Amino acid sequence: MLNYKQINNLTGWVIFAVATLVYILTVEQTASFWDPGEFIASSYKLQVPHPPGAPFFLLVYRMFGFLAMGDGLQVAYWMNIGSALFSGFTILFLFWSITLFGKRIFSIQEGHETKSQTIALMGSAIVGSLIYTFSDSFWFSAVEAEVYSMSSFFTAIVIWAFLKWDVIKDPRLENQWMIFIAYLVGLSIGVHLLNLVTLPALALVYYFKKYPNPSLKGGIYAMFLGGVALVIINNLIIPGLPSLAGSMEIFFVNSIGLPFGSGIIVFLILFLGALIYGIRYSIKQQKTLVNTILLSLAFIMIGYGSYALIIVRANQDPVINQNAPKDIISYVSYLKREQYGYRPLLHGQYFTAQLVDQEEGAPIYMKGKDKYEIVDYELKNTYDPSKTTILPRIYSTQENHKRIYRSKLGLREGQEPTFGDNIYFMLSHQLGHMYWRYFMWNFSGRESDFTDAPWMGITDAFSDKYPEYITENKGHNNYLMLPLILGLVGIFFQAKKDPRYFYVNLMLFLMMGVVLVLYLNSPPVEPRERDYIYVGSFYAFAIWAGLGVLAIAHGLTKVTKNLGTAGIIATLLTLPVAGLMGAQNWNDHNRKGRFFSVDSARNFLASCAPNAILFTGGDNDTFPLWYVQEVEGFRTDVRVIVLSYFDTDWYVQQMTSQANESDPLPFSLPQERYQKGTNDVLYVMEQENLNAISAREYLKLLNSGSDLLKMKTSGKSVVNMVPSRNLILEVDSSFVANEEIVPAQFREFFAPQMNLQIKGQYVTKGTLMLIDLIVSNNWDRPIYFNNTSLSTIGINIGEHVVMEGMTYRLLPIRKPDYVRDELVNTDIAYKNYMEKFAFRGMDNPDAYYDEEYRRFTSNHRSALNSIAMALLDENKMEQAATLLNYGLQTIPNEAVPYDLSSGQSVPLFFEVGEDEKALDIIDKISKKSLDMIEFYTREDRAYDREMMISIEMVKYFIPLLEERGYQEEAQNLKLRLESLIGAESASPGMLERR
Repeated sequence: MLNYKQINNLTGWVIFAVATLVYILTVEQTASFWDPGEFIASSYKLQVPHPPGAPFFLLVYRMFGFLAMGDGLQVAYWMNIGSALFSGFTILFLFWSITLFGKRIFSIQEGHETKSQTIALMGSAIVGSLIYTFSDSFWFSAVEAEVYSMSSFFTAIVIWAFLKWDVIKDPRLENQWMIFIAYLVGLSIGVHLLNLVTLPALALVYYFKKYPNPSLKGGIYAMFLGGVALVIINNLIIPGLPSLAGSMEIFFVNSIGLPFGSGIIVFLILFLGALIYGIRYSIKQQKTLVNTILLSLAFIMIGYGSYALIIVRANQDPVINQNAPKDIISYVSYLKREQYGYRPLLHGQYFTAQLVDQEEGAPIYMKGKDKYEIVDYELKNTYDPSKTTILPRIYSTQENHKRIYRSKLGLREGQEPTFGDNIYFMLSHQLGHMYWRYFMWNFSGRESDFTDAPWMGITDAFSDKYPEYITENKGHNNYLMLPLILGLVGIFFQAKKDPRYFYVNLMLFLMMGVVLVLYLNSPPVEPRERDYIYVGSFYAFAIWAGLGVLAIAHGLTKVTKNLGTAGIIATLLTLPVAGLMGAQNWNDHNRKGRFFSVDSARNFLASCAPNAILFTGGDNDTFPLWYVQEVEGFRTDVRVIVLSYFDTDWYVQQMTSQANESDPLPFSLPQERYQKGTNDVLYVMEQENLNAISAREYLKLLNSGSDLLKMKTSGKSVVNMVPSRNLILEVDSSFVANEEIVPAQFREFFAPQMNLQIKGQYVTKGTLMLIDLIVSNNWDRPIYFNNTSLSTIGINIGEHVVMEGMTYRLLPIRKPDYVRDELVNTDIAYKNYMEKFAFRGMDNPDAYYDEEYRRFTSNHRSALNSIAMALLDENKMEQAATLLNYGLQTIPNEAVPYDLSSGQSVPLFFEVGEDEKALDIIDKISKKSLDMIEFYTREDRAYDREMMISIEMVKYFIPLLEERGYQEEAQNLKLRLESLIGAESASPGMLERR
């Protein structure tokens, strides 16, 4: 007969197997969008990812990469399997944590569990852990190679270890477990910092065990000390010790004249010497508590030691080397995430506050030839004190953020916000929209996978209000609020039966949820939904869901008179809750059969000529490209340049080095002209009688440090300026005969002079280096831009680019005024799209494509439209028809619903004689659009971008149908639209027709 410990262990491992199997069956087969592409590439070659890095994650996932057996195409899959395993282990420790919480509720002593109690405990842990297994946000991270699954594992094992420590009686074993926990915390620093947030809650566990008669005052002190431990690790150990080492390094090198590294060596000797002395002293004096604290610190430092990888690998100059943290100074900046800017926490400005003063702060050093040189100073901004507040929540000075603040708060232009507005934004947006909505997604239901989708409740499940486009969305999931109800039952049950540990779990729930929201102080809009950040809070609620099963079993004992029987009944009653979540979430978490995150990256690179330079914009324009180059070895001759990174000296410097098969980039400006603190911003100060200036001559003046370009800013510093926004690039007329530079079909558009016109009132370092690259390259290497970078660069070059697929090539030509649309090299673009582009799985209606995949699909459909339009302009009707039909074949509506780009292809299908297909697109898009308009109108929802597009699409189709003789269809659409939004609003729209 198995005892309780054996049953608990065995059942936990069975649940681990179930969870792991679920994740393996649904795991992503390649690198998904967002950070996984970067992390997989960085792990594969032990490179340096974005700050603050994740060195222990890189080391572990590199081991998973070995399982690919040298097959680059399988590396991502095996690293994703690593996340599936760590997520499975998270569920395992959740299971064991629930049983430990449950034993406390029934006051069960170790080794004295009855059969009935065992049955009830196993049932509660099974249900609670499976609810979390199938929860939306955790499942999302469980199937991709990101830090969050491994971070969740460390959080789960630390919570479990504290609960195990609580039941240990032997003081010697207690101390061993405490040191083990410290080591886990240290290791977790090399993955993610979520683990640290649990410390104030876990301090309560220590307090309740060591003080049999706890008080409110004592509990507050315990949580405060846990917070102190968090601050010590997060602020003093992680960045603080390297900062102190950096200060000593600067002193020993700059003041004493010792060689580089001397200050760090002295620091290490002093720190390690003091730590060893303290440990030896505590042993000799038999100071157990001091010994445990110092040993815990030592093991935290051992775990934290994984960060040595960052400096070691940065000095090897890998291709991905973000921030290049090669020395102690740059390493501290890397750890502090200084490139991401500052968010006020306890005191700061409103978004309307004016900057009234700016002072130089601490010096910024950079390693020079024989000492550390001051290259810049930190800036201390002072804002109008009448427009500052405690707990600032509406603080961002970005113009688009200001507009959103005003919209959400109902403020007119020029109207000042109040503290009440500040708190309202915190409650409604930061806590409501950016946390409670996510919480309800996981335990109540989610309307769809569209951006800003609301949560669903019980009544929504039985309502017929939702149109087909929502009910057929794979992200449309409803759990009838059953997991939420079960968790609430668990909350009240634990609060009544075990109030001490109710506060422990409550603190876990709040610290990893509400408190984290307040700490992050998110801006009014994010690049994507951020629910994955708060999985720790959802983990704590899953514990309550498990305890809810115990509550039901406890209540049923009044009928059954037996806890074991009641436990079986309670488990059978609540297990379908987890089953419902699994059934609802399977189709939108099953990532099998989708590859377009990688294929779209391949298509960007395939659009480039050999040895090209490609500028990209955001994360998803870049990280998948890094992955296919670094892991799969595809088109490593192309130099990918991230436009936003081009504003940093370390990144420009990296561009001057060889990267795989890509040669160094040519710049005329040496490092001292673009290093940090030099030419960060150059203001446009247009001079009288100077309409334009030679770009080449301007760079020469800048390089020589000419006084002609100097100007003072606020009387405090001298910077360089640009005397005219029109920078003229002279082009050698002999290039017109070189078809590799000017294709024959564009020869008539050759421009002997190109105006690299500056857009705004200043030039950033990135724009300056782009101008330098264009000038210095002298057309030796092809320069390309993707959509994002072309729209965000600081100079106007739109009339000098030609589309060649998914990219735009810079050429010494000028688009004539009579050419309305963009210039397209139809020969190259057609061949690229038809022969070189990859669309694996995009015709599979069973594959799940979330909003980011659909956005990239829309980009490809839009590119196809541009190519087809250009082909029609060249009277290549057959090729245009072939291309348009190829688009429907590779990405059909059944797999990825028609979108805006699909609607814009309708006149093209009409022109090639494919009326039936054009009408089919109109029919499907119109149905969805009209359904959306009706739904939004009926539910009185605010118009968002999708709603506006829906209205414009229908208005776009009506005249198209009329022109083609489909009067009845046009009239039906018009009448339906007018009935929904009124005749005046249904007038012709803004979308252009061919």
